Amino acid sequence: MTAPARRGQWAEPGAELIQSGVHRVPLPLPGDGLRAVNVYLLEEDDGIIMIDGGWALPQSRRALEEAMASAGYDLGQITKIFVTHIHRDHYTQAVALRRLLGSRVYLGAGERQGLELLGEVRSDVPVTSLRVLRRGGAGDLADRLSGVDHGGFTASDWEAPDGWLSAGVLKLGRRALHVIPTPGHTKGHVVYLDEAAGLLFAGDHVLPHITPSIGFELGESERPLADYLDSLRLMTRFADARLLPAHGPVTDSAHARVAELLAHHDVRLAQALRALGTRTLDGYAVARQLTWTRREVPFAGLDDFNQMLAVNETVAHLDVLVARGQVIVALDGEVGRYTRVDGGAE
Repeated sequence: MTAPARRGQWAEPGAELIQSGVHRVPLPLPGDGLRAVNVYLLEEDDGIIMIDGGWALPQSRRALEEAMASAGYDLGQITKIFVTHIHRDHYTQAVALRRLLGSRVYLGAGERQGLELLGEVRSDVPVTSLRVLRRGGAGDLADRLSGVDHGGFTASDWEAPDGWLSAGVLKLGRRALHVIPTPGHTKGHVVYLDEAAGLLFAGDHVLPHITPSIGFELGESERPLADYLDSLRLMTRFADARLLPAHGPVTDSAHARVAELLAHHDVRLAQALRALGTRTLDGYAVARQLTWTRREVPFAGLDDFNQMLAVNETVAHLDVLVARGQVIVALDGEVGRYTRVDGGAE
C-alpha cells in the first residue's frame, strides 16, 4: 500500500488508501500523455465495488491484480463496476472483468447513443469532432485525422452495461452513492458522490491539473461547453468533498477545483472574444491566435490530435459567446464565421 500520492507521483503503481475501505489504483495508459487512469476500490460486506474499469490491456489487468493483492483483496471479489463514461480507458476493462468474473457493470443512461454508434460504425474515430473541425474551418486537419489509427479499435471491447443509471441515489450496503449526470466531456458522463464519506468520484468531469476535452465522442452534442459549464456549477449545489479524479492525485476540495475550472473558461471566453477583434473569423483562425496547455504552447507547436482538440474547444467557446449574444455566426458553406456584436470595441 502506497503513501498518499503527490502531484508527480500519482501514476506510480500500487493501492493508495484514501480512507478506511477506499483505495485509489492507477492503471497504465501506454502511449497516452495522461499516463494512467485511476480506478477506485470500495470495500463492502459482499465484495468490492469498483469505480471505473480502466483500459482492457494485459498490463492494466496485471497492475490491478497486484494493487488489489497489496491491499489484501482478490480480483474475484469485484461484484459491481460503476463507470463514469464510455471512453476506452474507463469502460473496456469493466467489460472484460464482467466476462471473467461475472461482475455487473453500470453506466450513465446518457451514454446509450454513443455506445450504440460505436457498434454501428465499428470505429472510435471521433467523427463528431471531425465535423466540428470542418465547421471550424480546419478541413485539411480533419482530412489528415480521418485516416489516423486512434489506437486499434476492437468492437468487441464494448458491450451494453447491465444497467443504465439516471440521477438518483444508489444504496450499496453500508454506502450510498449519488449518481449525478454531468454532460460535457461526453453526453452521458456521470459522477458518483458519497456524501457521508465526503468523497466525489469525478471521472473526467473535474480533473486536478488539466481541463478535460469537451464533447469528445461519437454522439452529437449541440452545446458541449455550455453543458459542461452547467455541470460544473451543479457540483456546487452539493456539499464539498474530496476530489477523487480519473487522472491525477486526490485533492482536498472539489469545489475549489470547480471554481478554478470556471475561472479558466471565463478567461478563455474573453481571449476568444479579444482574438476576434474587428474581424470575421472561423474557429481555426481564432485557435491559431491562442496558446495552449499550462505551458502556453503556440498552436503550431501542437500535434494534429491536440490541434483538433484546440480548434474544437475554440469553436465551443465561440458558440457560447453566440448564445450569450456577444458574437454572431454565419455559415459560409459548412464553415461558421464569427463576428463580434460590438464591432470589436474594448
